[in-house]
Amino acid sequence: MAEVGSRPPTAQQFVLGEVRRAITSGELRPGTAIRQEALAGRLEVSRVPLREALKTLEGEGLVTYRAHRGYRVVELSMADLREVYRLREILEAEAVRAAVPLLDEAVLGRLEAAQAEVERAAGEGAVAVMAGANRRFHFALFEAAAMPRLVRIIGTLWDSTDAYRSLYYAGDQNRRHVVAEHRAALAALRAGDAEGAVRWFDRHRAAAVETLAGQIEA
Repeated sequence: MAEVGSRPPTAQQFVLGEVRRAITSGELRPGTAIRQEALAGRLEVSRVPLREALKTLEGEGLVTYRAHRGYRVVELSMADLREVYRLREILEAEAVRAAVPLLDEAVLGRLEAAQAEVERAAGEGAVAVMAGANRRFHFALFEAAAMPRLVRIIGTLWDSTDAYRSLYYAGDQNRRHVVAEHRAALAALRAGDAEGAVRWFDRHRAAAVETLAGQIEA
């Protein structure tokens, strides 16, 4: 966990952010039991805000709860992961196609700024930072589609696999692939080529799924 520093307005928000960061960075890996007493002590908070934060994360699909066993970081089967990525393929293609005719310099600027963060974090091996920048990159595009319900559904699918994204970003070669695929998709977006961008994003997701399959099924 990161050292305790400046905090958001409430203890629950602070704890929620720290636990989410630990999951998305891979510090808490899929299947890991969450020891509430030790974690509360580490974060210098009572167990009350921690319990509330864990309930929120359960709702987001990042942790699961079982009676007498407590909370664990969600662990997906390969079938689960493939299903989520297939749904993302269908929905994100619609978002990209709707967004491309509406792209302006402001949106493209946000995409390029997020991509610069992705590349910087990839070079430094900063997995959590890269995950955050990657999400900003993709959602800047999705939100340009002006279809908020679609964006919310896509966000839920992303939340459910956050713990696995960090496993993919842990590999140097995987991070290089992400950078290259983003650059190609961004070039297609700048050219107004929606189908070209869709193809690059499909390739982007497929590479992640196949790499993760090798790790999960090994």
